[in-house]
Formats: sequence, C-alpha cells, structure tokens
Amino acid sequence: MPTALITGITGQDGSYLGESLLEKGYDVVGMVRRSSTVNFERIAHIQRDIEFVNGDLLDQISLINAIKQHQPDEVYNLAAQSFVQTSFGQPVLTGETTALSVTRILDAIRIVDPSIRFYQASSSEMFGKVTEVPQKESTPFYPRSPYGVAKVYGHWITVNYRESYDLHASSGILFNHESPRRGLEFVTRKISYGAASIKLGLEEKVTLGNLDAKRDWGFAGDYVEAMWKILQQDAPDDYVICTGLTHSVREFCNVAFGHLGLAYEDHVVVDEKFFRPAEVDLLVGDYSKAAKKLHWKPQTTFEDLVIMMVDADMALLEGKLKGLA
Repeated sequence: MPTALITGITGQDGSYLGESLLEKGYDVVGMVRRSSTVNFERIAHIQRDIEFVNGDLLDQISLINAIKQHQPDEVYNLAAQSFVQTSFGQPVLTGETTALSVTRILDAIRIVDPSIRFYQASSSEMFGKVTEVPQKESTPFYPRSPYGVAKVYGHWITVNYRESYDLHASSGILFNHESPRRGLEFVTRKISYGAASIKLGLEEKVTLGNLDAKRDWGFAGDYVEAMWKILQQDAPDDYVICTGLTHSVREFCNVAFGHLGLAYEDHVVVDEKFFRPAEVDLLVGDYSKAAKKLHWKPQTTFEDLVIMMVDADMALLEGKLKGLA
C-alpha cells in the first residue's frame, strides 16, 4: 500500500486529493502546522482515515523529520499562501511560504530519500501578462503579483532539482479550479455565497472587483486526479491542467444569480479597492499535452461548477438558519 504525504491537507485541493488517494488504497499522511486553531472542516468526513504529522513550511528540520518518520512514496506540495490579493499586502510572507518552502521540501527529499516522487502545485498566475493565447507548457512566464512571482520560483526550483539531482519532481500548472470547499475570500465563492445569502434574505448586496477579468475555471475534484496521474508517469515532467475555455467574472455572476432566479445587476456592487494593482486579464490554457500523455480531461462544465457551488452554499446557509430557529 503506497504512502502519500500531502502538505496543505486541510485546504480545498488537499481535501479532494486526500479523498481520492484514500479511495485508491493509499495511506495518506497530512502535514499540519502545530496550532490551537487548525481547521479540519474540509476533511472532517475523512479525518479518521488520515494520519497527521506536525510540520511547517518555514522549518526545514520539521520537513526532514516528517519525511523520515513516514517514508512516503509520493509527496504532494499543495500548501502555500494562495490568495493573490493578500500577496500584494504580504509579499515577503508569500515569498517564504509559496517560494522558498518548495526548496526546503525538495532538499528534505534529496537528503532523506531521493526516490520519493514529488508534485509541485504550480499556477496559471505564473503566465500573468500573457504572451500567447492559449497558454501551454512552453509559454513564457510574466507574473503580475507577488504570488505569481513566488510560484515561478517554486516551479523553476522544481525543474532545477529534477535536473540537478535526478529527482522525480513534476509540476502541474493548474488554472483556476474551484469548488464548494473554496475559501470565502476567493471571488468565485464570494459570488456563490453572496447569491445564496441574498436569496435567503440575509444580505442585499455583494461587493466585487473587476467583472471583466477572464479565467479558465475548472472543478478542483477533477484536477486532483491529474495531480495523481502526473506522479504515475515513468519520467517527471510539467503539465498544464485546465478546461481550455474562458469565462468572465460577470458570466460567473450571471449563472450564479440566474440559478436562483435573481439578476446579478440588481445586487452586485463594483468597488475598485478589490481591483488588483496589476491585473491579469485573460488566462486560458491548452491541456493537449495532459490529454495525450496522462489521458486526462476535465469532467465538469463551467455551468455545472457554478451551480454546484451555489447549491452547496444554499444548503450551508439553510442549515445555519435552521440551527438558529
């Protein structure tokens, strides 16, 4: 039975990947920081099936000890400061947790057991001010945020350790992927939760930034399957994971509010304080390499994703209202 160590196990992607690997028969080890406020909400349903180990991306020794203790066959690095807007306000923290932490993990693997297979969560935000449409593995990077810059470092240090130390180290360049488990600070969840709140009479408005920003949005549950497939390949490599389709924030609002019989124009307020200092206008990927080599393709449509998120937030809020009744 193979063992997988997942950093970021309590996050959106970590929860879906943990689920998927347990179903495949893996022993799953989740790395968490020692804290009095660890949030296990996303993995509550599988928490008893996961073994936890304390570790911190900022502490090299804890990473070495975690790998020595559990001897994983695969390591999935999903932990990071992952909110783009926050990275402008906390650029140094973002660099430490999203960039340099990748080096710490790779070096821990090199020191303890170089045969471990490593997955790095790269990001479409690395493309930033895009130089070609659609974006593929060979598209030059032009990041437009401290988060994007940090992800570029994490991506290239993974390539460097792969080529320098012959590690099976790969990156998935994932475009935006959402789910009902997405954090409330992200625009997609802000929309789905806001629409549900307005439908139930709890709020009247939701405040957003640039409605014309376009993204390639997929379902996180589909994308974690690609992560696993990447580490099953004989040779390490990098892969763009996306849907190949682009939609604007405005379209997301239209589907979300429309699903509840509402017009988004009546409830969405645009506030420039939510605009990024440097905007990424159009991200849309080409997953043909993943389709050919991994036999992977997205399973969930944009409309189904939005409706899934809105329905989940309706159920969540209705449950809270019943609890208060």
